[in-house]
Amino acid sequence: MSSAHDYSFDAIAGGPLPLTTFKDKVVLVVNTASKCGLTPQYTGLEQLYSDYKDKGLVVLGVPCNQFMGQEPGTEAEIETFCSTTFGIDFPMTAKVDVKEAGAHPFYKWAAEQLGEPAVPVWNFHKILIGRHGEALQAFGPRTDPQDAGLVAAIEGAL
Repeated sequence: MSSAHDYSFDAIAGGPLPLTTFKDKVVLVVNTASKCGLTPQYTGLEQLYSDYKDKGLVVLGVPCNQFMGQEPGTEAEIETFCSTTFGIDFPMTAKVDVKEAGAHPFYKWAAEQLGEPAVPVWNFHKILIGRHGEALQAFGPRTDPQDAGLVAAIEGAL
């Protein structure tokens, strides 16, 4: 598969969430966790989404419990936490693995496209996908959603 659009997740509320849904959009894919020291990044991610969604940005939250069990809840619990605590309005997937042998196929593809920088090392790792489904760049977990380099990459892709 040669494009992010070739992959699909399950939506957090159930049902399929094919990445073709976001064709012609720039997508920032972020593996998330509710009980992590970086969880406050949800605020910045929602701000990014709010600031740029009308220009074609989608933030896609991908809950993952692979990093010290920091996303232990059910999809319903995660969705409630994100909406009530952070006002999250961007789309979220069901919980998946993002690394090692059981990684979701999207993450395996991203690693093939961008190499080691695309392999999540912790929660809130970010992968930027272009309008045509191309893997553009990866950003580490400590890259704040309002980081000038990340914002510049998003603006460049838009």
